[in-house]
Amino acid sequence: MKNLGNLMKQASQMQAKMAEMQAKMQEIEVTGSAGAGMLQVTLNGKFEMKKVKIDKSLVDPNDVEVLEDLLLAAFNDAKGKAETLMAEEMANLTGGLSLPEGFKLPF
Repeated sequence: MKNLGNLMKQASQMQAKMAEMQAKMQEIEVTGSAGAGMLQVTLNGKFEMKKVKIDKSLVDPNDVEVLEDLLLAAFNDAKGKAETLMAEEMANLTGGLSLPEGFKLPF
């Protein structure tokens, strides 16, 4: 039963570290860009959009599709950066232990 006690202690420590990491990830901000940096989107670790910066030269009422495409590309760039950062933090937390494919954490 000593091993079970150790396992429960480790699980509790991991849970505390996970909560700490989740709080830390909510605080981070990652910026993605498109159009040579003319459009930037900033997300937090929960993928909530915090800021959008659009160069005035991109605003053309007759060509809204370009602006829409750039916005989408910048968001996806920021999301990819945030996911990479979270994966790195998770690897640090788990000591490099890889989680099963498709395993999602509650962010």
